[in-house]
Amino acid sequence: MKAESKKEIFKEGTVNSNEVISIRNLYMAFGENKVLNGFDFDLHRGENIVVLGKSGSGKSVLIKCIIGLLKPDKGSINVLGENVPELNTTDLDKMRVKVGFLFQSNALYDSMTVRENLEFPLRRHWINTSKMEVNNLVMEALTNVGLPHTVDMMPSELSGGMRKRVALARTLILKPEIILYDEPTTGLDPITGKEISNLMLEVQKKYNTSSIIISHDINCVKIVANRIVILIDGLCYATGTYVQLQNSKDKKVKQFFE
Repeated sequence: MKAESKKEIFKEGTVNSNEVISIRNLYMAFGENKVLNGFDFDLHRGENIVVLGKSGSGKSVLIKCIIGLLKPDKGSINVLGENVPELNTTDLDKMRVKVGFLFQSNALYDSMTVRENLEFPLRRHWINTSKMEVNNLVMEALTNVGLPHTVDMMPSELSGGMRKRVALARTLILKPEIILYDEPTTGLDPITGKEISNLMLEVQKKYNTSSIIISHDINCVKIVANRIVILIDGLCYATGTYVQLQNSKDKKVKQFFE
């Protein structure tokens, strides 16, 4: 199920024809290492896409380019109507309000309470809200991940799964249209990983978010993916639903599902 046939299998995996991210002819190299080598990609509104690839294949580089943390050597990255590589710092910050990023490490501030961690993005992006409105946003975000009782706790008092939920709550507090998940279940036990995967589905349904998920956890992939993209040799090698790619006779595709 190689790149040339992907248009045929694209339909079943598509949730909505509105593109919120469109990437064309993307190139990114580090010295002689060509990480992205003409990568093309579309994310549609309300869709969860999982990007699968071997370690070092360029998955994390891809999402860092999308959020503007890395500037590609060549190509366009259109996010909600903006070509990211051409944005200045001010416009990048405005775009990032609409794009949530859940870090693999959670990136919670150990010296801040849960409440202060959630308030941080509101202050970082100069969101003009009253103290009561901020409190309401914090409690709403924590309630959505099932942790309102943790509001005054420190990250060190939370389990790994709880820290992941708080990190997701912090991402949700700005009500982003797009969420980028970097290995959301890494380091979690299988039961907690399944809970986080199901929570990602709940977020998708409640907020109609569009998401790109980087994951090696095949159980997470099976739960959350509307569509899967296989990244090989810097290219979108194949795309389709979990079942379609699992049943592929292409050895390069099947290796991810064995």
